[in-house]
Amino acid sequence: MRLIGLDPGLRTTGWGVIEVDGNHLSFVGEGIVQTNSKLSLAERLGELFVGVSAVINEYKPIEAAVEETFVNVNPASTLKLGQARGVVLLAPAMAGLVVGEYSPNMIKKSVVGSGHATKEQVQMMVKTILPKATFTNADAADALAIAICHAHLAQTNMRIINASRSAGL
Repeated sequence: MRLIGLDPGLRTTGWGVIEVDGNHLSFVGEGIVQTNSKLSLAERLGELFVGVSAVINEYKPIEAAVEETFVNVNPASTLKLGQARGVVLLAPAMAGLVVGEYSPNMIKKSVVGSGHATKEQVQMMVKTILPKATFTNADAADALAIAICHAHLAQTNMRIINASRSAGL
């Protein structure tokens, strides 16, 4: 099963693609989608949609995972991030993918074991879990962590469903 993790941002959106085979996770690709800060907000959101859609078309994941927005001190920045996140959610949804959403703490806890892990700790664990992974930048590393989180939680949910079926529930 191929998954894409997406770390939304208006300037830079990170993406990471992994392959899941049972308990084995393998690195497929990573990168960023950047927008031109000289363009209008609408044009930048359009660039973001086209860029994320192109990655989805190239790598053909069957599910996507997106980081939930955290509330920023600056309301204008939070609003712009929310708009970018909406586009990042829309692109895989329009491609027919199931989209999971995870809080930053859930992602860190799933990958590192602590919801308050540092970026460096997350990157170290991503590299441990996916030894062939390369990082274009921190956003791409975060996107791989989001994909790993989704893979771990999807497997757990599947075990719960199978156990419920076996128990006749």
